[in-house]
Amino acid sequence: MQAFGERFLAGYDSALDLNGFSGERVASRLSAIADIGLTADGGSCRLGYSKEEKQAKDLVCEWMRLLGLDVRSDAAGNCFGSLSGKNDRLPVVICGSHIDTVPNGGHFDGVLGVLLALEVVEMWKTTGYEPERPYEIAIFSEEEGSSFNVGFVGSTAVMGALPEDGFRSLRDQEGRSFSSVVEEAGLSLARFIEARREPTEIAAFVELHIEQGLVLEREGLPVGIVSGICGLVALEITVKGLAGHAGAMPMRYRRDALVTASRIVSAVSELPAQFSDTAVATVGQLNVFPNGANVIPGEVRFSIDIRDVLAEPLDRLVARIVEVASEIAGAINVELSWTKTLSLPPIPVDGRLRAQQAVAMREINLTAFELPSGAGHDAMILGARVPIAMFFVRSKDGISHNPREFSSLDDCAIAAQALSRFLAKLLSETVSS
Repeated sequence: MQAFGERFLAGYDSALDLNGFSGERVASRLSAIADIGLTADGGSCRLGYSKEEKQAKDLVCEWMRLLGLDVRSDAAGNCFGSLSGKNDRLPVVICGSHIDTVPNGGHFDGVLGVLLALEVVEMWKTTGYEPERPYEIAIFSEEEGSSFNVGFVGSTAVMGALPEDGFRSLRDQEGRSFSSVVEEAGLSLARFIEARREPTEIAAFVELHIEQGLVLEREGLPVGIVSGICGLVALEITVKGLAGHAGAMPMRYRRDALVTASRIVSAVSELPAQFSDTAVATVGQLNVFPNGANVIPGEVRFSIDIRDVLAEPLDRLVARIVEVASEIAGAINVELSWTKTLSLPPIPVDGRLRAQQAVAMREINLTAFELPSGAGHDAMILGARVPIAMFFVRSKDGISHNPREFSSLDDCAIAAQALSRFLAKLLSETVSS
């Protein structure tokens, strides 16, 4: 077992190896995936549709085959492992997440949800549980959107909601088109539409994920029930000024695109509090052109990630950010253009499923604590068309998208018990939901 796996397993309470759960197996598998795209800082880098993402998917698919699952990939690169039920004509329950990461991210984001969706099958094989309806493990492609600022690609394709021709103009920081990147992964953008599934075929989608925040840690709880998922609007801003010589151009005549962008970035950080206590806005990526040490920046492109669990304040915040950015650009006499690259409404979690989650948790003496998700997840994409449920697992210090991201194996073991019991309830239903 690799060093990360040893650290993850250290201090684990083996008494939590219940009902077929194996802490050593989960630690070993998480370590094996962590080795794929391992960064110099000890983090993970498996960008969507990269060879690292594919390698990690292939590894999990091999584990699924060894368990006897029927494994397949769709036209968008999503992977599924299917376990038959006693009545495969009933709509399927799907559980999973993603395996891609942000650049230099952590080892738990997305991956834990995939591995525990797999671990519950290991548990059922040990205990002899047989579901009434079919069960699928899902690994969705390109959830993070790190290369092209467009995430949830795989899950959006499954829901048939990809905008027509919406990806053809996208370029990453190296100038590569989205089409060429997916072709390198052995896929065709033109065929993504074939990944669509009928919502009536899906009884529910369940996603387990690390919290990526501080609430569960502050509450002293290992696992929580997600009450709803924030809405997300992604903007791509371009500021065009005038490039010039850093020494020869007097300050009063400059049309500096980077100065303009910096003032917009500063304003963005102050605006959310004016609209909602739960609203956030982040500028996480900024590209300067021509990017010379002695050249006044002539153009800057940057992204703005805007989120809230409340729909109306989110819409007003987005409008105000665009308005303020335009005012700042106008005052410095530079051009500003913007596009909305993603717009997802807040998604409530199915109330019936939340109630069943609460029952499952109380049956194993856990507090059925509910909290909203400030992060977006594949569940929010499926939640627009099918019933969804989510579990959160406590994150150490609330850190995520960072090599220091960590959830204890004890908490993961407890989460697996809650997930297994909840899924068994859903899979034991003999009528269509």
